[in-house]
Amino acid sequence: MTYKYVRTIFLGYVFIIFFGSILLFMPFSHIGDLRFIDALFTSTSATCVTGLIVTSTSENFTFIGELIILTLIQIGGIGYMSLVIIFFLFVKDSLSLDDKRATKLSLDLPDLHVGAFTKKILLVVFTIEIIGAIVLTFQFNEKYELIDAIWYGIFHSISAFNNAGFSLFTDSMIGYKDDTMVLFTLCFLIILGGLGYFVIIELHENKKFAKRITIHTRIVVIGTVVLILFGMIVFLSIEWNNPKSFADFSIYDKILNSFFLSVNFRTAGFNSIDLSGLKDSSLFYSTLLMMTGAGQGGTAGGMKITTIAVLIIMVFFVLKQSNQEPHVFKRTIDQKLINKAAAIVMFSSAYVLFITLLLVETQDYPFIRILFEVVSAFCTVGVSVGDGGILSLSKLFDDFGKSVIIISMVAGRLGVFAFGLLLVGKAKEVHFKYPKGRIII
Repeated sequence: MTYKYVRTIFLGYVFIIFFGSILLFMPFSHIGDLRFIDALFTSTSATCVTGLIVTSTSENFTFIGELIILTLIQIGGIGYMSLVIIFFLFVKDSLSLDDKRATKLSLDLPDLHVGAFTKKILLVVFTIEIIGAIVLTFQFNEKYELIDAIWYGIFHSISAFNNAGFSLFTDSMIGYKDDTMVLFTLCFLIILGGLGYFVIIELHENKKFAKRITIHTRIVVIGTVVLILFGMIVFLSIEWNNPKSFADFSIYDKILNSFFLSVNFRTAGFNSIDLSGLKDSSLFYSTLLMMTGAGQGGTAGGMKITTIAVLIIMVFFVLKQSNQEPHVFKRTIDQKLINKAAAIVMFSSAYVLFITLLLVETQDYPFIRILFEVVSAFCTVGVSVGDGGILSLSKLFDDFGKSVIIISMVAGRLGVFAFGLLLVGKAKEVHFKYPKGRIII
């Protein structure tokens, strides 16, 4: 990973966020008063496909403002480098090596054939989003006029696939907590967006040849299924009789909403129940799901499934005291990959703990709720226990607290390893090795 490409991508996101905040701050974009810090927060949350809100999307923004937010979500979800590459492909026949390397880094692509792969990404994105919008429009049309239902369908489809979690309903999806079609459609979009573009395209192209599917795709798919099912079981066991969450639901609705929660807590920010009513044990477990995240190279944040899987496999081989190198599906895991995974987990954990401590000491709110908010921001999830109303807990923070959350959202969207590299800097290349030291563990 080259430092200059990380810096270029970071500056690109910063430019888009500030440009978006200026547009949202304009009188034609919002209704009533809007502080610039709140416009900046909203632009960051949309561009980083997070979903935390400090001002109501439907009540405080005009249609133009909602359209700007949706555009930022789409740019942030696809990755602005994809749009740059498409533009370059239209104005010139070939891409420079720097263009290819920057795009490969931005989208976590497997090789430098970025032109063809980017076109496939856009085709996949728009196809899935259109299908999702059509289904949601039919469902929303039962309560709203057709023109409103179409807009709601488009907005929520794009927001769901890009794992943004922005909603035009003041109660998010609480009004649809018993609507199977709406919740399953949103989950379907969220899961596809969270798998990663490489995984989606590979599954499509090799649907008849399972043996050709790479280890990466297998781990992401298996990990996604396991985490969703395990999350459902945990939420059902904890919240089954909680009067503030599942107690009054039928058995079917309990299963449906626990599935919806499990999907959203790893990647997106929709909620079908009031999250402030969840028990602290559920909130804590949710932070683990958020930290894990979804697949690499998609629209979700977090440390990624493959990162956690690599470390779990490594731990298993170490504890077993195997004389073989860690491997899975008859393929050895490279030591450099294990080192990178360990660095990501250590850096992420340290960052979250430091930011949580900082906000606990400056914002005076319960630890578990601030931890939940910080992890949600850093892992670009967007769920929140709320401010007592329809907004996120960040609404109650002062400007310093909001700025910290903004930085955390940018860090999460840039990527844990890339953000760490940006902070630490690149080491100078050396051509010697120190002798090995004896350390007792």
